[in-house]
Amino acid sequence: MYELVTGMPATHGDHYQLNTTTLLRHAARTYPEQEIAYRDSNGQWQRYTYADCWQRSAQIAGMLSSLGAQPGDVVGVLDWNSVRHWELYWAIPGIGAVMLQMNLRLATEDLGYVTNHANARFVCVDETLLPIAEKLAEVATGVEKWIVMSDKPLDQISTSLRNVVHFEDLVRAESTTYDWPMIAETSAYSACYTTGTTGAPKGVYYSHRGIYLHSSSLALAVRMNREDAVMMITPMFHASCWGLPQAAVMTAAKVVLPGQYSAEDTGMLVDAIVSENVTVAPGAPAIFQPMINYIKTLDDYPDLSKARLICGATEPPISMMRDFYDYTGADVIHGYGATETTPMVACNLGMKPSLADKLSEEERWDLKRYQGLPLSGVDFRIVDADNKDLPHDGSAQGEVLLRGPWIIEKYHNLQESPEESAARFHEGYWRSGDVGMISDTGYLKLTDRIKDVVKSGGEWISSIDMENAILGHPKVRDAAVVGISHPKWQERPVAIVVTDPADPVTLAEVQEVLVGKFAKWQLPDHLEIVDVLPRTSVGKLDKKVMRVQYGDLYEQ
Repeated sequence: MYELVTGMPATHGDHYQLNTTTLLRHAARTYPEQEIAYRDSNGQWQRYTYADCWQRSAQIAGMLSSLGAQPGDVVGVLDWNSVRHWELYWAIPGIGAVMLQMNLRLATEDLGYVTNHANARFVCVDETLLPIAEKLAEVATGVEKWIVMSDKPLDQISTSLRNVVHFEDLVRAESTTYDWPMIAETSAYSACYTTGTTGAPKGVYYSHRGIYLHSSSLALAVRMNREDAVMMITPMFHASCWGLPQAAVMTAAKVVLPGQYSAEDTGMLVDAIVSENVTVAPGAPAIFQPMINYIKTLDDYPDLSKARLICGATEPPISMMRDFYDYTGADVIHGYGATETTPMVACNLGMKPSLADKLSEEERWDLKRYQGLPLSGVDFRIVDADNKDLPHDGSAQGEVLLRGPWIIEKYHNLQESPEESAARFHEGYWRSGDVGMISDTGYLKLTDRIKDVVKSGGEWISSIDMENAILGHPKVRDAAVVGISHPKWQERPVAIVVTDPADPVTLAEVQEVLVGKFAKWQLPDHLEIVDVLPRTSVGKLDKKVMRVQYGDLYEQ
């Protein structure tokens, strides 16, 4: 830890609190006419303004207060990327309550654990998600009120839920003005629970101060301003949609909400990006790859030269980034973070001027695979197994440790031993579990997860780099590399790919695309072809499942 040195007292208004209400208040006051476009429950595009949003948020805050919600209470949201979800982003924390981000893709058992662990008193649920809520109600017995969000009247909605009230009926009864309290910036504004990990989900409670400062740094890193149009593609129930809602409001950008959609709704997403002139959008390769595949089928390719597509969850393939640039002019930029980091801590937008004349075209594209430059305000360390700092020379690899105003220092109500805590935190830093290196020019590059790195013959093989290279083969649609126990070499890399059914890729072809990027001994000597790769509820490759599925491959 560090020693805190106190100097002369300042005369600034340091008692004025940074919170989400001040973000929206400024946008609605200064840019009341700025547009928010949203797709309604019928799939039709509607639009209103920041001023309208401010009034609706006031009514929703009044509704929640009338139901008895108090500062410190937890209000869950079970919804798509809808306009109501957007309004709840401001109304719930605006009364001092905590917005619980409920992952609608979790199993009932896990979602029930999250709801109970958070002590949620109220849950706002979209009508289309009532089947999930009804199963959840059987295990989440502490929920006092289920607030159903629908354009239909309550008597036309069929549900087995008890203690049901109608969102719109209650909102209409409230005033369009609300006496917003000044919320202490260290209060939690929202909660998100980790997924895709071993054990029960762990609670990460974001502070108003943290998201305010995160918004400033994110907007600076992505160069957001009032001329932008920001489309929320990443689920709004996970990690605050990567902080884009708050950053968009801070910069008074136009907002685009696609509502309910699935990965198959590629055409709708692309059409919305084009018609709404979207310039910033977050998403994963699992979304962006089908989008560029769809664009390639069009007679006229759209001009997306102003677009910055923030790609997270996993490293974006170079082939995908190049296709977006070649076909549309869009810049796919790599963003890095986690639930525990609010989430953005690094971003790879543009090249440092000092490198402009030093790199070849291929080196420039290779650099875009890096997670990028740390956001201002985040402290990075790369450490070895003994927690000793490693040099930033682009070669030394170690665990990435993070500290900063929007990085967690503990999990919510998690009882653990000193040994367990030391495995998660070190000297005030959160242990990411990621293996990475930092170049002498300051760029972060992850090489793997500690649990996913392939350990073969005493050496490490980066599964991330190998997956990216395999995805460069034109026959490969999706790829994963996992380390499988081997009686002689400890582990060997196994390539698992989704390929063209009409022209499947061979092991020799996979090995050929890796030659020159990997040593001969590192090449996978086994290939599995599957229809689909298992993924977690937030779109990451589920390598736990794959390691179990192929765990006895070399024991046969």
